[in-house]
Amino acid sequence: MAELSRRKVLISGTAVGALGALGMISPVQAEALSGDWTWPAGGSVAGSGSGADPRWVWDDVADPLLASLFDRGVIPEVNRLLYDWNRNDQPLPAGLPEDLRAFIEQARQLPSWVEPAKVDAGSRFHALKGNYIVVLAIVGAGMLATAIPKEARAVYYSAGGADLKDRVAKTNILAYAVRPQNAWRAGGTAVVEAVKTRLVHAAVRHLLKSSPHWPGPIPISQEDMLVTWHTLATYSMRGMREWKVRISSAEAEGYLHSLQLLGHMLGIRDEFLPATWDSSYAQSDLVLPRNMGPTPEGVELNAILRGMLAELTSPGGVDRSLVNAFSRYLTGDQVADWNGIPREPLWDPVVKTAWPLLVRFREGLIGLPLVPAAAWLLDEMVKKWTTYYLTKGAQTKIVIPTGNRPG
Repeated sequence: MAELSRRKVLISGTAVGALGALGMISPVQAEALSGDWTWPAGGSVAGSGSGADPRWVWDDVADPLLASLFDRGVIPEVNRLLYDWNRNDQPLPAGLPEDLRAFIEQARQLPSWVEPAKVDAGSRFHALKGNYIVVLAIVGAGMLATAIPKEARAVYYSAGGADLKDRVAKTNILAYAVRPQNAWRAGGTAVVEAVKTRLVHAAVRHLLKSSPHWPGPIPISQEDMLVTWHTLATYSMRGMREWKVRISSAEAEGYLHSLQLLGHMLGIRDEFLPATWDSSYAQSDLVLPRNMGPTPEGVELNAILRGMLAELTSPGGVDRSLVNAFSRYLTGDQVADWNGIPREPLWDPVVKTAWPLLVRFREGLIGLPLVPAAAWLLDEMVKKWTTYYLTKGAQTKIVIPTGNRPG
């Protein structure tokens, strides 16, 4: 692996730089990186660990519970009862199975290490830098997800793969829920949506085992969840740092804290959650390379995602070339090639030049005359995406799937 040094990736400190280096890894080389778990648990929010390899750890509380609920045939009734359970401080509805009620009451408790001041700082940062977070932690992360074979296949062959618009809307519920100042407090919705998502993950694990199309071990392991967490957290922070976004130390700590809290509430063990941005970068450089590569399912899903983005940009999706170029810019050439994103000779160099200048203008680092005209097309595109992603989450509900992809 002379082409890629994890140290070089870490030093680069950038989303595009890191993924550019990742682009030098083939799936075969990535497999060669998949040795023992070497990330030190001393760098986690727990400060220590059991030594378990997250590739072979799932959710030992939620998984047997969901299997039992399926065996008892009560999932439709559970979905009906939980449909209007929306607020963090809202009592659970009457009629839930007692084992499910006990699980939710435990799962909805915030961890002891939560610091309210940091949570508040994270919420302010989400509001202040919402456009960048949407671009990186939703659009960019979505593009990365389709180049993660296990994640792409899990989405494709589960019920959500048949209606990706609905699947994306449900994913965006969490993006919407963690944004308000009271996200994790009474009146907020982040706790509820995180717990519901944890139940969905357990259901998908149970259901995909019976799918003839599922080729591997049980999906959505702790490492799989960490990989997704890094496409949201580490990737977004590296991107904002590369673009010279103004971020104070308090804002950076608050943003990380909010993401640590989200990971915990989704069922990631504290011994695996990075405690600092440096430990997050190191873990990301360990788990992302060995979990990325191309799949036919990922190519198909990515094409649907880009079609959705183009449709949001303009009716009829006439800006598909611009979406292609922006998607390639966000992920780098190797990941874009894995995803089947075509090169755009006209727009690729324009986006690469115009977007960083637009961000620097927005951050007050350069004057208006230095911003090219094409940057305003990108600006308008991102505004439309942001409006969609940060409102769509209020218009749908997370429910436990009752089957795999139809057909």
